Amino acid sequence: MRSDKRELSIWVVATALGCLLVLLAAGREWVRVLQDGAAGVTTGPTGGDLSPALTPVALAGLAGVVAVLATRGTGRRVVGAVLALCGAGVAAATWAAIDGGNVTGWLSERNVLHGASGVPWEAAPLWPAVAAAGALLMLAGGITAIVRGGRWAGMSARYDRAKGPDGEAKAQVSDDRALWDALDRGDDPTEGR
Repeated sequence: MRSDKRELSIWVVATALGCLLVLLAAGREWVRVLQDGAAGVTTGPTGGDLSPALTPVALAGLAGVVAVLATRGTGRRVVGAVLALCGAGVAAATWAAIDGGNVTGWLSERNVLHGASGVPWEAAPLWPAVAAAGALLMLAGGITAIVRGGRWAGMSARYDRAKGPDGEAKAQVSDDRALWDALDRGDDPTEGR
């Protein structure tokens, strides 16, 4: 039980971190535009500019993390599958964003200074790599939720009634419950202590 709780905590942190890495990378510059091929660098497109799907899919992944915590059984496995698909979607969007034709097309559409001529640019590989790492964490998180998620407790597990050998719910009596019952009867539960 304790190891399952720890496993769930590690899963939440790792999967949410993957989503946050994608969100961070989507807002950063993925391409540096060069002036006449020299060192004069102007602002280039962000990951979100080159692939608008990155941010929404990462946000869907964060929603999936919360949904895994709120569901159980088959529902949790379905959410895990959706989360894995979000990770695969981010990977595909990252790959499409760094495609040379995509970058050149994006720059040509926004090139006011050079008209129809090509705009010199160079890749900034850090942020696509960060997005890819986030995609990998999301994909692994989704697969883990499918395979191991059935063992994890849900949000309301502590409030569920225990089941007896016959499958019937049985009431759990604790010291706290006994104190409240004594108060309901009008007894002073502190007498005799």
